[in-house]
Formats: sequence, structure tokens, C-alpha cells
Amino acid sequence: MTTSKQTILNHQEINHKIRRIAYQIYESNVDGTEVILAGIDANGYILAEKLKSNLDKISDLKSVLCRVTIDKKNPLTPITTSVAASDYSNKSIVLIDDVLNSGSTLIYGVKHFLDVPLKQFKTAVLVNRNHKKFPVKADFKGISLSTSLHEHVEVVLTGKVYEAFLK
Repeated sequence: MTTSKQTILNHQEINHKIRRIAYQIYESNVDGTEVILAGIDANGYILAEKLKSNLDKISDLKSVLCRVTIDKKNPLTPITTSVAASDYSNKSIVLIDDVLNSGSTLIYGVKHFLDVPLKQFKTAVLVNRNHKKFPVKADFKGISLSTSLHEHVEVVLTGKVYEAFLK
């Protein structure tokens, strides 16, 4: 049995979506001086790096990368971040992942950051699927898709050509 894949976003479209999301992050933080871009390991962090690169080109906001490590199979396992809680306390945070599927990864990530006072909290995803089990939404999204429960969205952000496809 062969698995077919259908391209959702090509390289150029992904770059355009990343640039647009970077502008949206800037617009929501235009009165601030710093924003923490917290990318969920691994693809969410890669997306956060790309957003930071775009944000640094278009604004004078200080953008700080933060790697968020969540065990997606067991999200109750303690979450770790590469930035100490004291360093993001009372700051604006954007939690970033590549795909919002059921919402479990984002909601546990949100829960982790709510242990300290924050200036603002937003979420960003490249692909937003409409199969959420949890009441979490993406504030910034590249594309929204209605897919079947049996379909899988995969995002490739490494290498020379980026792609998002449906399997």
C-alpha cells in the first residue's frame, strides 16, 4: 500500500505565512520592548527561529528564543524550558508549534507558562486543524484546515525546501 501525500503549503507559501505571522506578533507587541518566542521542540522551535529572524528584520523588538520541551505522549511529565521562569516573568510570550491538532500540546504548554505573571500570552501555529479536544486556539496561524481524523499533517522546516503536506 502506498501512502500518497498532498501538498498544503509549498516553500514560498510557508515563507509568506511566517513573514505574515511575524508582522502579527510585532503588531500585538508594538508598545512593548521584548517578546519571548517559545517554540515547542522540535518543529515548533524551528518555526520560532524562523519567526525570530523575520521579526528581527521588521522591528526593533528584542526577541528571545525559548525552547519548550514537552513529552507529547505523556504531557503530564514536567515541561522544561531553555529560559528560566524569572526571565519571562511579566513579559509577552508567544507559544509556537508547527501544527495545532488536538490542542493537547499547546494547552499543557500554556499551563506551564501560567505559573508566573505574564504581560501577554499568545499562541502561533503554521497549520491549524479543526479537531481540537481542548479549548485552545491559535492567535496567529498560517492556514486553517478541516481534515478527516485519519489524515495526518506533516511540516518539514529543515533543509533547503520547506513543505507542509497531508498524508
